[in-house]
Order: sequence, then C-alpha cells, then structure tokens
Amino acid sequence: MSRLALTTLALAVSLTLPALAATPINETRPLSPTGEVEIENLKGRIDVRVWDRPEVKIEGSLGDGVERLAIEGNRNRLAVRVKYPKRYGMSGDRSEPTTLRLTVPRRASLDIDAVSADVDVQGTAAAKLSVDAVSGDVIVVGAPQKAGINTVSGNQHLTINSNDASVDTVSGDVNLRGRFAGEVEFNSVSGDIAITNNRENPVRKLSGSSVSGDLIVNTALARGGEIAMDTVSGEVKLSLPRDLSATVTGESFSGDLRATGAQVQRPKHGPGASFTQRYGAGEGRINVESFSGDATVIVE
Repeated sequence: MSRLALTTLALAVSLTLPALAATPINETRPLSPTGEVEIENLKGRIDVRVWDRPEVKIEGSLGDGVERLAIEGNRNRLAVRVKYPKRYGMSGDRSEPTTLRLTVPRRASLDIDAVSADVDVQGTAAAKLSVDAVSGDVIVVGAPQKAGINTVSGNQHLTINSNDASVDTVSGDVNLRGRFAGEVEFNSVSGDIAITNNRENPVRKLSGSSVSGDLIVNTALARGGEIAMDTVSGEVKLSLPRDLSATVTGESFSGDLRATGAQVQRPKHGPGASFTQRYGAGEGRINVESFSGDATVIVE
C-alpha cells in the first residue's frame, strides 16, 4: 500500500475514533406524571421531549473520558447527571461532549443545569421549568405554569405560554414570545431582550432592566396592572394597544424620550427630560427610565 493511501487510512480511522469511543445511553426509569426531573450536563447537548407515559427514557451518548452517567432518585424525583473528571475546566481535561436525550412525562417539572451544553426543550406543560446555562444556547417551546431561564453568554429562543416567566442574561440575546397572564421579569447586562406577549392575554405585571442591552416589549396590560422598565445606556421600546388604560411616566438624564400623544418636558438649564401621559381611564401604571439611552412608548 502506498504511503499516501496509508496516510489517508490513518486519518480516516482517527476521525472515527471519538464516535467509536462514545458510550451509548439507553435507560428507563419510572416517574410520577407530575414528578420532577433534574438534569445536569456540563458540555454537549440536553434535549428534552415529552410523552404521556409515567416514566423517563434516557438516551444519547456518553462522551469519551467522562466518568459515568449517574441516575438517582425515585418515582417522585429523578436526577440525571453526567459526571466529568474532577479536573474538568482545566487544560488537562480531554473528555468529549455528552449528548443527553430525555423523554419525560408531559407535566413533569424540569430543573436543567448546563455550562457549555445547548438545551432544547419541546412540549413541556410542567408546573415549573428551570434552566441555567453559561455559554450554551437555550430553546424552549411549551406551556410551563412557571418558567425561569438564565444564561450568561448563551442566546435564548423561547416560545412559551406561562402564568409567570423570568429570564436573565449577561451578554446573550433573548427572544421571548407567548402568552403571559401573570408576571414577567427580565434582566440583562449587555444582551438584548425582545418580548412579544399575545395581546389577547394582558400581562398583570412586567418589569425589566438592563445596563447597555436593548429592551423591546410588545404587550397588553391588564386593568390595574403595572409595567416598569429601566436601562442605563440601552434602548427601551414599549408597544401597547390603543385601548390601554394606564398613566405612563417617563424620565431620562440625557436620552431621548418619546410617547404617543405626550408632551415631553425639558428643564431650561441642565440635562433631563420627563413626561406624564394618561391613556384611557388611567387604571394601570407604567414607568420607563433611562440614563443615556432612548426610551419610546408607542400606543396604537
């Protein structure tokens, strides 16, 4: 065999070794339809799907160099954790990413932790959904009663129908869409957050803040509801329906302020701008604030 052929063969073998070294996962455990599943994987993927069986199916592949897959608990609470070597995070760690694919009861609560693993959850109707990730992206499509999603640099793509929702990010972007009849809370440092709430489900309370990230929200407000949004240097844009019933106030140190039908007040000397505008009967309260970022309220 020629030297070129040997080199090609060696390269082909080396490329297939990681796949051959991965350990297949195929486990099943019983779980109450409203039980709780805790999932932990530092790097790779976490995919969650649902079914109507009282059990959890655990599939995927355990990366080469990973110590083991730990499955602990009972019918009410099950923990699935990928155990990496203690030297994980140091330059000496050469363990391969692990892929977890879980099928869980539709109404089972989920508590998911990841570092550089992407998370994809589809179809959940859990009483509670919690996802914490560092650099991995998070995708959620479902109807949890209460949802809390936190990332550092990973992006969030969320389509959820929930009574209460909370999203936090440092530098990742967030796109949240759905129906929220209760409370929505969101915070960012430099990541942008865009929220679209189905206007047929007016939100009761919505609050958000950022340092330099933009906050863009489109929602309706329940009678007597509250909205509060503030930023340092990011942009605030709030869009509301024309049947809004609320008193809206805005304030900025050096940013531009705009609101439908409002007269913006500026002092004769020094920086600053503010406005107060009543829409409809003024039953709710809305406040937008910025330091140097622009703030806009659109009622249409």
